[in-house]
Amino acid sequence: MHRALIDAMRRQPAFAALRDCLPTPGSTCTITGLAGSAPSLLVATLADVMPQRIWVVAAHTPGEAEALEADLHALYDRERVTLYPQRETLPYEATEHHVEVSGLRVEAIEALLSGRVRILITTGRALQERAELPSGLAELRTTLRVGDEIRLQDLAERLDELGFERTPLVEGVGEYALRGGILDLFGFGAPEPVRIEMWGDEIASIRSFDVLDQRSTGTLQQIDVLPVDLRMPADDPAAGVRRSLLDILPRDAFLVEVAGGSVEEEFAKTWSQVLNLHEASRRRGGEPEAPQMLFLDPVSATERYRAFGRIHVGRDTDADVRFNVREPESIDRDIETLQSLLRAGAARGEETHILCDNAGQLERLEELLGGRGNLPPEATLALGAISHGFVLEGAEPPVRVLTDHEIFQRDRRLRRTRRFRGAVALESLSQLNPGDFIVHLDHGIGRFRGLQRVKVGDEEIEALAVEYASGETLRVPVYRLDLIERWVPDREDGAPPKLHKIGGKAWTSLKKKTQQAIQEMAAELLRLYAMRQQAERPPYPPDTRWQKEMESSFLYEDTPDQRDATADVKRDMESRHPMDRLICGDVGYGKTEIAVRAAFKAAQDGRQVAVLAPTTILVEQHLKTFRERLAGYPIRVEALSRFRNAREQGEILDAVAKGTVDIVIGTHRLLEPDVTFHNLGMLVIDEEQRFGVKQKERFKELKHNVDVLSLTATPIPRTLHFSLTGLRDMSLLQTPPRDRMPILTHVLPWVDEVIEDAIHRELDRGGQVFFVHNRVQSLAAVAERVRRIVPDAIVDIAHGQMTPHELDDVMRRFLSGDVRVLVTTAIIENGLDVPTANTLIVDRADMFGLAQLYQLRGRVGRSHHRAYCYLLIPEGISDEAEKRLRILEHFTELGSGYAIA
Repeated sequence: MHRALIDAMRRQPAFAALRDCLPTPGSTCTITGLAGSAPSLLVATLADVMPQRIWVVAAHTPGEAEALEADLHALYDRERVTLYPQRETLPYEATEHHVEVSGLRVEAIEALLSGRVRILITTGRALQERAELPSGLAELRTTLRVGDEIRLQDLAERLDELGFERTPLVEGVGEYALRGGILDLFGFGAPEPVRIEMWGDEIASIRSFDVLDQRSTGTLQQIDVLPVDLRMPADDPAAGVRRSLLDILPRDAFLVEVAGGSVEEEFAKTWSQVLNLHEASRRRGGEPEAPQMLFLDPVSATERYRAFGRIHVGRDTDADVRFNVREPESIDRDIETLQSLLRAGAARGEETHILCDNAGQLERLEELLGGRGNLPPEATLALGAISHGFVLEGAEPPVRVLTDHEIFQRDRRLRRTRRFRGAVALESLSQLNPGDFIVHLDHGIGRFRGLQRVKVGDEEIEALAVEYASGETLRVPVYRLDLIERWVPDREDGAPPKLHKIGGKAWTSLKKKTQQAIQEMAAELLRLYAMRQQAERPPYPPDTRWQKEMESSFLYEDTPDQRDATADVKRDMESRHPMDRLICGDVGYGKTEIAVRAAFKAAQDGRQVAVLAPTTILVEQHLKTFRERLAGYPIRVEALSRFRNAREQGEILDAVAKGTVDIVIGTHRLLEPDVTFHNLGMLVIDEEQRFGVKQKERFKELKHNVDVLSLTATPIPRTLHFSLTGLRDMSLLQTPPRDRMPILTHVLPWVDEVIEDAIHRELDRGGQVFFVHNRVQSLAAVAERVRRIVPDAIVDIAHGQMTPHELDDVMRRFLSGDVRVLVTTAIIENGLDVPTANTLIVDRADMFGLAQLYQLRGRVGRSHHRAYCYLLIPEGISDEAEKRLRILEHFTELGSGYAIA
């Protein structure tokens, strides 16, 4: 598809004019008249026409840079497009660097030096940053081949110098492990970690392996190891030499500045901020590096920048080259409008290309348009995820590009194809240390003694050595980690347990006693369950084509647990008995998507769905999510909450009673006696434990013959899950989405400079901040103090005592990015999904419970950016309160809700 669009851009008269006046080094050319994603298409076309040159695109913010990267992946050869992101930490900040950002920077430099890349996307600030950039590939790559001679210890020292972290077991990118004559490492640019086996001082074999079960997946003859960060080993001539990206670009490279702000203004702004941070660090007693070691000063940066040929894409009225590209017509979810636009365009000889974000959305749109046979020959449907459509009026014939997310008015979230594995599921060896007590499902309590290699058949595998009573050792292969649970003391003193004997009777009898206690406790549950099992209702039919299309249009790759939970829910729905299933998963693990799929399946079968949420804000969030996911299908989704006035509520209640609303989302308002359903088939309860006794009684009345799907982020230990199996169907989501990064958590007193740094870091990368202060009376005063600390930020407040209109207005402005810092009470605790908000500051964190803080922390870190959480405490709080908060500081890993519980 990108070929047709590039050819159309080349046919523009303005493109020929641009080629005639391309800037020479030291000069500039201004362009105007490019709407939508046309600037990205222009860059792709220039790179196509002049493939021997490097095209550097400077965006204003990191978010804009990522959007440009996604556009250019769709419009050009994605292997020849790379992103060089700016650092996510502020200068002079002690915080550890973000491994993935470092890795992307290293990969971009390697791609640039190796000549693979033609288009490099970055920001003005990243151009100004100085790092130990190599001048050649040899300084960057370390190549290891089978047959090479190298001492294992020397190799480990080299990896230390390259920034790798030594760990007992390799589970994440940037780690290596050393055991006997074997070295495992997970480097950047590699889809999987590798295992290097030595024979003396010679590399005998190199194999890739699966990080989850540690089993080999293939053999390799050589690997290139890239550093974890842009810093050269001490013995390298480039060590200590700081360069900027502008220093290593070829002199004939073109710099393309995309509208949104001036790069040279960005240089001045960044420098002013660096000087302020340097001064603040000195005032705190630090000895910070000179600013010019970390960044080019504005004069030097501007001088280097102006040495290149520059193309400025903007809205200048007196530009050198004027294109004739406009915004496309608004379709606003109306298929008839789209069809008439396609027919009218075809009559005028115009080409129309409709680009869909993924195959599921393409199939759905094709079906809505009556199949490809119904399209005029001038119209095409194709895969291609670009941000915005546009119309090339100047081309002959004119070409219109539409995007499916704009047709259906869906928010577009970038789908990152991630080459670095994120965190591993909860059952991770990194949580076990030698000497820890563990519980084996079959053999009881033992003591973990470390990892050993065991020969099984022809292959050596990793195994956990577990010591039992009388010194016996059991070896458990790492892929049977599901049998192992870390031992948790049930007494306050945490006294060490007595070790069991392998095959002994003590563990068996303890299991029996526990089982008996659980059975007694569960008798009531069983009675309820038996009643439900006797109830019957017509089973739901198997998945329709619509169901498959809607699910395949999900922007993220399902985790294995999500796939299993979806299958569990459908199996329940397709049986004769009403479903009563609990989906239990950590914050941000994809519970809502499972609920959307189940609700859609029910609605297609003509049954109404009620979705209950504990807060008004969560209701609005769910409304947005359900409507976005089901856009383009004849499903009506409405919400009942105090955000609706009496007249609107009356109309919705009337429509629910008549059956013209398929899915209704609401707070406990849905449980009022005046709410009657035409044909209620399913009840989805989000955070069931947040509802009161009275409301739960009403659930029981509703539950008799409807399907019930409950969602909770309150962690349930796996042992409890085993014991409840059969009493209540439960699906656990324990695998984090692949993009998620652990949340860096700090417990500290309120210091204005720390808050200023934290907010500025987030705003610099185009993000937003939640500032939680849980007293409505003093909220405005705290917001005023925050405004004084960061006068350049747009700050607003939100709390539950505001009128529905006021709260709705501020939340919409925050979700759209107009408000950058939201000072709020804990009303944001549940379910709010703002991927650009990745810094959370909680004032008086000692006043919150652990579970509540954990929920609050789940509001950030919902994208691939490193997230930060600051828990502010006063001087002199009790030891108990501080200990509770330190737990959160310690458990930053994904899925740690279970460990905290």
